[in-house]
Amino acid sequence: MPHRDPIHLRPTAPLGECVLLPGDPGRALALAQALLKEPRMFNHHRGLWGYTGAAPDGEPLTIQATGMGGPSAAIVLEELIALGARRAVRVGSCGALAPGLELGDLVIAQDAICADGTSRALGAGERVSADGALTAALFERAEDAHLGTVVSVDLFYESDGPGAGAGQEALAVEMEAAALFALGARHGFPVGCVLAVSDTFDAQGARHRIDDHALLAAAERMGSAAIAALLSV
Repeated sequence: MPHRDPIHLRPTAPLGECVLLPGDPGRALALAQALLKEPRMFNHHRGLWGYTGAAPDGEPLTIQATGMGGPSAAIVLEELIALGARRAVRVGSCGALAPGLELGDLVIAQDAICADGTSRALGAGERVSADGALTAALFERAEDAHLGTVVSVDLFYESDGPGAGAGQEALAVEMEAAALFALGARHGFPVGCVLAVSDTFDAQGARHRIDDHALLAAAERMGSAAIAALLSV
């Protein structure tokens, strides 16, 4: 793709070719502190915190927050690709839709139902797939993870319930995977996705939220699995 100066990212440290993509800037910081050696801030422009440090094999790895929703995630990934990133894994949170999923469980998205606007604007159809090699590597390394379809939506608080109208086969609902998969497909750029269940819903649709300590523990588990997968393909 032609070079463009980034608008939303203004790097202050080298970019690693492998990138983790949490949505939350605070989670980006926590993962960098827990998983990288000598992390340095990569970006802080527009509040999209990012960090580069040494992965377990000594190679530079970047953890860059995408913000919330498909439009922000697509901008961030587009600029990372322009800056020289080679592959990425979304490490985010999700709401459980499938029976049996518990708070803190990990879900690996092999594809996403496109119930959002960004993936459709990028040319996706009803659903879009993650990179097969990254998905297989994630499933091999994320212990007890659930593999399947997720649904990507635009609204966090949906009046008709989470993932309403998106079909019955999705394991979980989230907001960024479809956009990232669609943009990755457009550029021939491998994108995978592993999610931690942060919310469950009862029969009446009431939301039950994970506590901060448990969410951080789950985030570190999925971050470790994502790094191992990125370094293996």
